Amino acid sequence: MKKYLLLLFTIVVTNSLFAQVKFETRVSRDEIGINENVRVEFYMNVDGDNLGIPNFDNSGFRVIAGPSQMVSQSWVNGRSSFNKAYSFTLMPLKKGRHTIKGATMEFNGQVYKSQPVTITVGNAVQQQQNPYNNNPYYQQQQQQRQPLNAGKDGVHLVAEISKTNPYVNEPITVVYKIYVSNRSAVSGWNETNKPKYSDFWSQNIDIKNLSIQQGTFKGESYRYAVLRKTVLYPQKAGNLQIEPLTLEVQVEVPTGRYDVYGNPETVLQTKRVSAGAKTINVKALPEAGKPEGFSGAVGKFDFKVNASKTTLKSGESLDLNVQVAGTGNLKLFSLPKPVVPSTLELFDPEHTENVSTPISGMTGSISDKYTIIPNEKGTFVIKPISFSYFDLSSNSYKTITSNQIVLNVAQGKNNAVASNPNKAEDSVKKSFAFIKQKTTLKNIKPDDFLGSGLFYGLLFLPFLIVPIIVIFKKKKEALDADIVGNRRKKSNALAKKYLSEAKKQINNKEPFYIALEKAMHNFLKAKLSIETSEMSKEKITEILLSRNANSETVKEFIVLTESCELARYAPSSSTIIHQDYDKAVEIISELEKQIK
Repeated sequence: MKKYLLLLFTIVVTNSLFAQVKFETRVSRDEIGINENVRVEFYMNVDGDNLGIPNFDNSGFRVIAGPSQMVSQSWVNGRSSFNKAYSFTLMPLKKGRHTIKGATMEFNGQVYKSQPVTITVGNAVQQQQNPYNNNPYYQQQQQQRQPLNAGKDGVHLVAEISKTNPYVNEPITVVYKIYVSNRSAVSGWNETNKPKYSDFWSQNIDIKNLSIQQGTFKGESYRYAVLRKTVLYPQKAGNLQIEPLTLEVQVEVPTGRYDVYGNPETVLQTKRVSAGAKTINVKALPEAGKPEGFSGAVGKFDFKVNASKTTLKSGESLDLNVQVAGTGNLKLFSLPKPVVPSTLELFDPEHTENVSTPISGMTGSISDKYTIIPNEKGTFVIKPISFSYFDLSSNSYKTITSNQIVLNVAQGKNNAVASNPNKAEDSVKKSFAFIKQKTTLKNIKPDDFLGSGLFYGLLFLPFLIVPIIVIFKKKKEALDADIVGNRRKKSNALAKKYLSEAKKQINNKEPFYIALEKAMHNFLKAKLSIETSEMSKEKITEILLSRNANSETVKEFIVLTESCELARYAPSSSTIIHQDYDKAVEIISELEKQIK
């Protein structure tokens, strides 16, 4: 009877413990206007880890604030209560019924998921009126001022193309500029659509530092910055389209009103701007006067053919270098091949490129170096080689022809061997020396399995396996008993897992910082044997310093951990993301060495 009562008590306690875990998605309102915001909160009554936030963009919303974290713990009449919540402020992107998926979190090795919520976004609602509208002094100011261009954000993305009707393989440049009105300010942008250059050879030119300059756009004063430069070489004739570059820009827009102090009021909005698709009318190279063997070179070039030596012995080698230098599509055509007599052995060339691509197009040189070995003595002629290209300055074909090269080959050692029969015989013997001259015979009757080494090995194998199994079982029991060590190994493995996940997501800002933050937390849990609820700034600093960690390294660790949440929703470049990943690896490696 006692056993049944104990079993019943255990089941009741277990069910009550699981029932105590609460993880919910809460919203401030489930019906809003398109011009209103909504607060979403993920609430839990336990100290859960590894919070997984749903993608709000896929739900028809954009995060404009958050996450903000709230943690509270209290003791009342000997009973403790714990609450933790993560809240976000969202802006709707379009009208309709939008479902936000549930979040996930881990607690005591089990994964919990909150329920999804549905929010209805309707028509815009009337906003609260300005409290100063009834102030006569404020109204008089408004009447005396020229009204601002309300709603005009003054942000434009422009693609400037150097030439819209080039020849095939003639370089053109595309410069992307963002123009910002002096009445507006841009706080950041993200690329939502990168241009693709179908039927073009393309090369992007890196812009290390953005420079803000003053200029004009459609007759008005604007500030502008060059975002990207690209060099294009069209690969076929006809109307070719360049897909647009599209950005989402966070911009301060004037509302057309002034505050009580006379300053213009602005609101922060997200605007999508596009450079627009561009059509390039590419002309085919003229057929009239096209030389035979023309390989598609377009530009201005110089052509040279040089031999490393012209006097040598049979069996010796020489290098024949075929080189084109100048400005043009150097990487997009092949060099002419030399024609040599059959008595000269010609090997495949070694191709070398020394080409740079500035904004004006490719410049430099390319070359093919051939190795030639004459097999007989005598005088041999390498015929002149011709190279043709289309000259853009004169719109005509040009041909450069090299001089012929005469090789004087004297008798070498190979010929002397051929004239001496004895030496020739020795040479033949050496050529076939690799053939095996002795044989190793094997008995065609197979050995009996009974009494063989394999038989005795299989016979005694079970007696060897039993002690190994016993030793392995004892070690496993010892490892299972080490609860602290197992928890540390698990956290250490999680730190490595999330650090690896951060590296995979290095081109996706939000997943990258989520994984990086989890890696930092699990590293602390592995090394300091503390739980997430104990991870305060002061507690972490105190424990790390007591474990002989360097104070500067501890400070960098705290700063990086605190900035992970903010960095997920602040504008960031790929350079900053790479720097944060490298910094995290460096800090974790340093702490690994310092902590004792």
